[in-house]
Amino acid sequence: MLVHSDFEQLVSVENLLVCWDEFKKGKRSKFDVMDFERHLEDNIFELHNELKSLSYRHGFYSTFNIYDPKHRVISKANVHDRLVHHLVFKELCRIFEPTFIHHSYSSRIGKGTHLAVTNVSRCLRARSRNYTQTVYVLKCDIKKFFWSVPHQKLLAIIKRRITDERFLALTRELIESFPRLDSQTFVPREREREREYFLSRPKQEFRSATSRHKFLPTYI
Repeated sequence: MLVHSDFEQLVSVENLLVCWDEFKKGKRSKFDVMDFERHLEDNIFELHNELKSLSYRHGFYSTFNIYDPKHRVISKANVHDRLVHHLVFKELCRIFEPTFIHHSYSSRIGKGTHLAVTNVSRCLRARSRNYTQTVYVLKCDIKKFFWSVPHQKLLAIIKRRITDERFLALTRELIESFPRLDSQTFVPREREREREYFLSRPKQEFRSATSRHKFLPTYI
């Protein structure tokens, strides 16, 4: 089913301010967020004009390493672009959230890790007949999933449900701002040792959470 997005309302100053209030929660002490908010009105109107005139172009990412405890390479956009991420993420969630299966837990309001563990435990208890029989759980991970998502396939799937060409163009701009994994863009990362768990820990990721929930079966 195609879903219509009101692009004018989506990129309006009023909606951008609402998205800003949501985006800055938990980040108000960050220097880049404070710097953006110092000239909030100018920044919001500038972004509004870029989006409305279709002249918005995504900036570069800054890359850094974290250890939590394993090594991860993180790519971070600037606040200007991350506000657009939030804007598009909200609209994609509105469109795709009703299509997700009940037992998708990552990055969804009212779901999350704790509910996933609770429901898996309930399922294990039922299937094992109160832990009197052996049951098996598959734990698997797709190496560098977000690096290797085929952009054209992802965009084709999104296009099946969205009619507004301007919103599609904005979504394409965000998706293609991040390079796909190939021999040139490969960034080495220490892989964690594989361990066997009866319960696998759900992962949370963006920004793109939508792609994993809805689009993974198509990739496979």
